[in-house]
Parts: sequence; structure tokens; C-alpha cells
Amino acid sequence: MKSKIFFLLGIIGLIGFTFSENTVIEASGKKNAPAAVTFSKDVAPIFNKACAQCHQPKDIAPFSVASFKDVRPWAKSIREKVISREMPPWHADPHFGNFSNEMRLSQAEIDTIVAWVDGGALEGNPKDLPKLPNPRETWEIGKPDVVLSMEKPYDLPAKGADDYIYIRVPTNFTEDKWIQASEFRPGNKKVVHHAVVFIESPSFFKMAQEEARKNGGDVKNPITLIQDQPDSTEFRDGTVIRTKPDAPIVDDACGSNRSSGGGTNLLLSAYAPGRNADVYPLGTAKMIPAGSNLIFQMHYSKNTGQPESDQTSMALSFAKAPVEKIIETMLIMNNRFAVPAGAENHAANACANIRRDIELVNYMPHMHVRGKAMKYEVIYPDGKRETLIDVGRYNFNWQTLYKLKNPVAIPKGSRLQVSAVFDNSAKNKMNPDPTKIVRFGEPTYDEMLVGFVDYARPKPVAKTAVKVDSAVLAKYVGDYSMGMGPTFTIKVENGILTFSVPGQGAMVATPKSETEFFFKDMEDAAVSFVMDDKGEVTGLNAEFSGQKLKAKRVIKAAASSDSK
Repeated sequence: MKSKIFFLLGIIGLIGFTFSENTVIEASGKKNAPAAVTFSKDVAPIFNKACAQCHQPKDIAPFSVASFKDVRPWAKSIREKVISREMPPWHADPHFGNFSNEMRLSQAEIDTIVAWVDGGALEGNPKDLPKLPNPRETWEIGKPDVVLSMEKPYDLPAKGADDYIYIRVPTNFTEDKWIQASEFRPGNKKVVHHAVVFIESPSFFKMAQEEARKNGGDVKNPITLIQDQPDSTEFRDGTVIRTKPDAPIVDDACGSNRSSGGGTNLLLSAYAPGRNADVYPLGTAKMIPAGSNLIFQMHYSKNTGQPESDQTSMALSFAKAPVEKIIETMLIMNNRFAVPAGAENHAANACANIRRDIELVNYMPHMHVRGKAMKYEVIYPDGKRETLIDVGRYNFNWQTLYKLKNPVAIPKGSRLQVSAVFDNSAKNKMNPDPTKIVRFGEPTYDEMLVGFVDYARPKPVAKTAVKVDSAVLAKYVGDYSMGMGPTFTIKVENGILTFSVPGQGAMVATPKSETEFFFKDMEDAAVSFVMDDKGEVTGLNAEFSGQKLKAKRVIKAAASSDSK
């Protein structure tokens, strides 16, 4: 009986509690209303994290997120762009790759922005407004160790074709410098289409001076050997290089076994709209030799309708910790594809064979205004295929540097494939002319298919040079052929052995022994000469980026400047 009474009392208590709560609600008329979503307290922190990199005063974006006054007129547009995930501009499929600089908004952040707009886009208390992170007068990489700038502004007329200009900027470094981070800052983002920064070593500069001396050029400021020269399938149009309309077409470079990728230590950094600064993992860095120059390859577009001026700078931070691995950059490129007129989904690709164990660090897809999508894949030696990154919504105006959270190990014998899709149809609002076939070329109105890849490998071991008598060097002078393509010539001038390909300058070979040589400007290259039983030089063995090659001596030179 007692148990039944306690049970009934318990039920009555619960009912009483429920009635009591309902009574409070009815007495008050309503529950406590949720606080209104405001810009200063709720939305500005999201914008600072995901948008402020570009949405700052006098930057590339159409408005700044620095203040409520700047943002309020764009509220409805912001709502639309975040719901569609068009903004922030993160175009990679989240199922592939794990990136440290991913700018995708969470669903909760999107909901907050939508609630703010739907609630009237209120400002809130200005005292709640957080400070704008990393304002443009500071650097993304923090306080740099040195800032190098163009000596003077470059002036552009109001109208005209695109320009590719090569500008030499001395570093004045008295010792080798290991670069942990670098940041490219255009002086005028309205006209800087993109830029690539190369390292011109002292020997490269001397070779350029020698070419200028021979050809009557400016010896003090010679044309750099890094500057591209058109081949038989290309032509120069003003300052840019373009593919000839009748050049052979190769869309499927991978199926044609054309490997275009090769690591280089000449490329320091690149810039494109929306690209982040280069910051390499601790213990890795790029190296700039003492006495080097930086070559700014500037691509200018005259698209504002008025005269413009640009004076670009580059900030560098030196490695503070011991460097164990060197960072190099690979360009996986196809320059023989053609996009048919009106084609909405035209596919082309490029491949690179990996000849040593490496660790991938960063990716940067690059196309022009008809670029629609780009995917990076690796095909392992056992045939297994893996997608590294899939940028399904490529946007020329937001070319992201995708930074991996952790390096991806790629074994020797693998193959990297970059696959691109182009939209040359009238549906592409950025397409200047859907009635024309589009070929590879430097100007914006042509196209590109380039997959940039930064990778790390063990820091190279320093090589020791030896002195070799000029009479020994003279035995190697002559023309050599690898069986296809142009021959190259070996000369001796002032006790220095040089290798040269017609029209592309000369490279200095440093002796490791009487028969073995290496190249200071190509750390991963070496040659050794082959002789017959009589001691006559018959050819050489070469290694470039892990690829082994052989060349036969086809012409023995009569004399050189050191053997006359």
C-alpha cells in the first residue's frame, strides 16, 4: 500500500512541476527571445578568419570587411555567395587532400551569416568589433628579414596587348641564404596578371653578360638566360610568346608519353590573384646562392582603360632552424593542346615521371580564363592510382596555393598526372571569344595548362671542385648528340668548360675530377666523359634529375680559345 501511495505522490509531484512551469510561461507571455545576430559580435570574426586576406582596403576584392559601413551594402550578395559556397574561394573537393589553409566555412558559420542578413543585417555594438587581422601594411609571413623591390616603377599605357617583362632585382647577398618563407606583393594588383620569381645565380648572370657581349647587347643589364625564347612551334607577339595556330596538337600528353615535369631550384616563388604566401615546413627551405639576382617575370594586363604604374616587392624570411631538406618546384605542363571553338568541356593533360623519392608540400593549379577544372593524380609504381587534389571549380581570379597539412611521400618510379578541363563556350562569361580555337600562350587571351608542385627532398651534399689543366679540358671540346633534338656544344674559354645549346646560352661545368663534372646552377646534374682505348673522347654519360642519358661526340672541334 505504501508503495502505491509513494507512486501516486510522485506522479502528482511531476504533474505539479509541469503545471508550475507552464504557469510561468503563460504568466510571462513568452520565453526569453534569442539575442539578435550582429555584425560586430557574430559575423566580423568569421569574416576576419575567412575573408580578410583579400577583402581589405585597396586590395583585390570589390569591398573591405574592415567595417560595418563597408560590408552593409553587400549583405544580400554575401548571403548568396556563402550559401552557394562560392565564397570564400576554396575550390578543391574536400574529399581529397588535407590542407592547412583551407578556407571553407562550416555550416554553423554559414547559418550565422544567413541569420544576420535575414535579421536585417544589424551592426550591433561597435565596441564588440574585433581588429582586422594582418592588415595590408604588414606581411602575411610576419616581419621579413629583407624586402627586395623593383628599382623603379614600370609604366603601362591605357590600352594594348599583354606584356611579359623580365626585371632584374639584385639581392646583394654575401653568403648563401636559406629561405623559409617568401611573399610577393604586387604594387598594382589591377594590372599584375601573375608573376614568377626566378633565381639568377652569379654564373647565370655572367653567361648572360657573355651572350650580350657577343651579340652587341647591354653587358651591364643583359637579357637573362631565364627569359623564354620561342621554339619552332611558337612565335613572339610583342613581348609575349604564343603557339603557332598550325603547331601539332597533343591534348593527351600522358598517353603520348610526353613527360614535361622536372624539378628546378631556379624558381623561387609565383604570384596569381588570391594566392597565399610561401611558408615551408620547419627544417625545409629554398636556397638563394650568394651574389644572386632575382628575376621578376611580370605578366601585365592593360585592362583598366587608363595608364597604370606598378612597383612590385618581395619579402623574404631566412630559416632560423637547421635545414634538412631542400624545397624545389616542379612545373607539370602541356603547351601543345588546343581547345576547339565552342567546346564546353575540353580535356587535356600533362604528366611528369618521378625519378627519386620526394615529399609533396604544395599544389597550385594554373590556367587562364577558359580554365574550368584541374585534378592532380599520382600513379604509383605498382599501378595504383590516387587523387591528390580535385579543383572542380577553377576560378582564374582566385588561384589558391593549396598547402598540405602533412607532406605526401611519393616513391621513385611514380608518375604525376595533371588533368584539365576548359570551357571555350559562350556559357563561360569570362570567355573573350568562343568562336576561336585556343592554343597555349603567355597572354590572358590564350590558355595555359600548368600544375605547380612544391616538393621536399634531402638537402644536397656540398661538392668539392678540383683544378684541371686546360689541356685536359681541351680534349672534351666539340659537338655532342643524344640522338634526337639539337646537338649541344662543349667549349673551353679562360679555363672554364661550358655546355651550350644554340640560342639558349651556356652552362658552366665545374670539375669534380679530370673526367667528372657537375653544375653549380643545376645541383642535380652531372656528366662524365667516355674515352676509347686510345684515350680519344667518344661521348659522355649525363644525369639530370635522376634521369640517365648518353651522348655521342659527333664533331671534334679544331681548337678553342684555350688551346690555340
